[in-house]
Amino acid sequence: MPLTVRRRRAPFRAVALTLAALAILTCGTGTLGNAASANPTLQGLWQSTGYGTVVSVNGRHLRTYETTRVSCLPGSLEAEQRGSPRAGGTVDFRPTVKDEAGRITLTPDTDGTGDVIRLRFVDNAGFRTLHRVHGLPKQCGRRPSRDPRSVFDTFWQTYAENYPSFTAKGIDWAAVRDRYRPMVTADTTDAGLFHILEDMIEPLHDAHTAIVASTNQYFTGRRAGTEAPTSDTVTKIEKATAASVGTPQQRWGRGALAYADLPGRIGYLRITRFSGFTGNGDYTRDRAELDRALDAVFTEARTRGATALRGLVIDLRFNGGGSDSLGLRVASRLTARAYTAYAKRARDNTAGAERFTSPQPIRVSPRSDGPLYTGPLAVLTGRLTVSAGETFTQALMNRTPSPVRIGENTQGAFSDTMDRVLPNGWSFTLPNEKYLASDGTAFDGTGIAPTIRVPVFTDDDFAARRDSALARARELLG
Repeated sequence: MPLTVRRRRAPFRAVALTLAALAILTCGTGTLGNAASANPTLQGLWQSTGYGTVVSVNGRHLRTYETTRVSCLPGSLEAEQRGSPRAGGTVDFRPTVKDEAGRITLTPDTDGTGDVIRLRFVDNAGFRTLHRVHGLPKQCGRRPSRDPRSVFDTFWQTYAENYPSFTAKGIDWAAVRDRYRPMVTADTTDAGLFHILEDMIEPLHDAHTAIVASTNQYFTGRRAGTEAPTSDTVTKIEKATAASVGTPQQRWGRGALAYADLPGRIGYLRITRFSGFTGNGDYTRDRAELDRALDAVFTEARTRGATALRGLVIDLRFNGGGSDSLGLRVASRLTARAYTAYAKRARDNTAGAERFTSPQPIRVSPRSDGPLYTGPLAVLTGRLTVSAGETFTQALMNRTPSPVRIGENTQGAFSDTMDRVLPNGWSFTLPNEKYLASDGTAFDGTGIAPTIRVPVFTDDDFAARRDSALARARELLG
């Protein structure tokens, strides 16, 4: 099975390249429909800074186009306005596909020109800046070709313009094109093309890279030396963890959230993902379920007075990611002061050198209406701490007091994923962002190193029915 990676934003459905969609591409902005029903200043076409996306707002309807210098495809996101504009002119949209229930907001920028807006996905940290344009890129007027060479070119160019870590990983992407492009002809089979694309990105060793041709033909990257967890491995992890905790755990979020009080007034909070707490992909409901769990954990008794916890262990060693916003929501229960979690920036689609958008600070603010835990904290991490599990770990690094990190390096895949469609209907994903620590460090590829290195989920530990990392945390906090 592939390495489990739950991305912050679930991949949107692929859109078939029908003649109707192609007609939209060639007609510019088209009629704006019932513009009075939305904020009129948001109507029209908007080009994102970074992210390779053009957003069209037509009346109450929003849709996207995925662009590179050589391609333009109908994007897989379509959404409809919900309600009337809010304060500041913000307009809410919801995706039209039922399993994509996360809210999207568009807000006019305060520059006063009406030519800049901000787009937010409610389950993402931060926002994207979009600038008004008066027409689609010229490549949008061409009918996409399903020729294998066109598929290759779109795939290669998307990475060339957006992948953020070629330099850090020592990859010459132009040389990759020179090696593989001659192998692709008009007669290249689907199987042959798939393996070429896979071979191109496998050396990136990036858990946020993937290609999906069908339910039976897909590839997901992972850091070198990481074994994809099997069902047998998962069973061993669950048994070993439960035995080491040694006391019944309360559970929420379909088992993804668990808590136990350990001897010595030490709390144990295990989080195996930051999504899917309610099973229907609805961020709002997931957030409510997370709050329900955190309310039960961080009580007055555990956070104040003689019965307060002396220490808290947060176990992220088998956390496959999800929503950064939910991770920040947990962090808000663990501090009494606001601080910057990290800064986020994206590749800026520039030819040649890797240029990025300005770093956007992402803050942690303490919850204002309930108990907070501000005592000693130990965070358990390992190679199966992925994506939002890693950004949550990073969000705690500037906390006071700083947590001790115990275990192994996290996986090294931080960015939200760009979810793209190829001209032949295949889908693929790649990262395009960097998450920066306060000193400007990015942890892509290497992951966040522990403060105290202890083997995680080893065969020796399984055989001995021990949990070295948790035992060390309990020793330090006790």
